[in-house]
Amino acid sequence: MTTNNYSAPTKIFHWLTVILLVIQYAVGWLMPGVHRGTLPVGLISWHVSIGAVIILLVLVRLVWHWIKPSPPPLQTVSPLLQKFARATHTLLYLLLVAFPLMGWANASVRGWSLTFFDLIPLPSLAPKGSPIGHAFGELHTPFAWVLCGVIALHVSGALYHYLVVKDDTLRRMLA
Repeated sequence: MTTNNYSAPTKIFHWLTVILLVIQYAVGWLMPGVHRGTLPVGLISWHVSIGAVIILLVLVRLVWHWIKPSPPPLQTVSPLLQKFARATHTLLYLLLVAFPLMGWANASVRGWSLTFFDLIPLPSLAPKGSPIGHAFGELHTPFAWVLCGVIALHVSGALYHYLVVKDDTLRRMLA
């Protein structure tokens, strides 16, 4: 492996995040709607637990990035596109933490007793009936689409590097 490739743990964190997001979106799509009187059981419980795993994974990934920074970007695109790529990555990390926290706060507002895969109790993030927690819950679904858009930008950037610039940016995450 050359020094220009991402480390094995970085690749594992990246692709595990991708897999968890695909599962999370599928569960979110298939689970019943959350309304007054809905209980956190079945797919809803799984959705909460997977969201907690995503938060934990992203935080571990950020610590790993601090310990072992990514290789420098290839200098094959303009400084403006490099800034755009950095902003997209930063937004991805923020959304991958904030988005599940919004859903967790919404669950807390409903007074749900949440557990991590029915094993470990999760703390409440907002008091029952909190208007702020409720507002976060109202933003949870729209932010799902925002996250999809930012992911699309990220994937488009990788494909741009591969198909147009024809550099090794994508290969560094795959090889």
